[in-house]
Amino acid sequence: MTETSAEAPRSALLRRGFLLEYATLVWNVIGIVVLAVAAIGARSVALAGFGLDSLIEIGASSVVIWELSGTGEDRQRRALRLIGVGFAALAGYLFVQSVWVLVVGFHPHHSVLGIVWTAITAAFMVGLALGKARTGAALDNPVLKTEGRVTLIDGLLAAAVMLGLVLNAALGWWWADPVAGFVLVYYAVREVREIFFGAH
Repeated sequence: MTETSAEAPRSALLRRGFLLEYATLVWNVIGIVVLAVAAIGARSVALAGFGLDSLIEIGASSVVIWELSGTGEDRQRRALRLIGVGFAALAGYLFVQSVWVLVVGFHPHHSVLGIVWTAITAAFMVGLALGKARTGAALDNPVLKTEGRVTLIDGLLAAAVMLGLVLNAALGWWWADPVAGFVLVYYAVREVREIFFGAH
């Protein structure tokens, strides 16, 4: 009777974890399409980078779904490393692109679609991140907790990209777009360090 009572809340928490990850997956799949259209239209390195970040978030959510379906520390370690490799690739790409844009003085266009999408994404991702943090803590699952931080960063990055787009549109500060790209680089590198060298 005690075992059944203990398993019931755990299965409910696992269901919640799966739902949070599936919601993240669906949002980011839609987001890649929206961001691709917005990035091409505005020729924005920040929007392109955020689209890649959404692609990594899809990978991270897929990894967590895979990890929640099984058990074992070895599986958790591999799952965390896969997320870390994705972030390392994102940091490298964004650094090169942002430096190139600043050196050549490339001016991105305005993007109302990008501003609206990143604003909504920021709010949605922060809500998902809080749910993942609580669920991961209740399950004592380091992979879900780490991916919750990834989702929170996704929300913060959406806000940073939105700010860059708004400054470019309102004040003509073209350099705010690659600077937003550097913000993404900073957070991506921080996550890589936490995943590979931090305590979980």
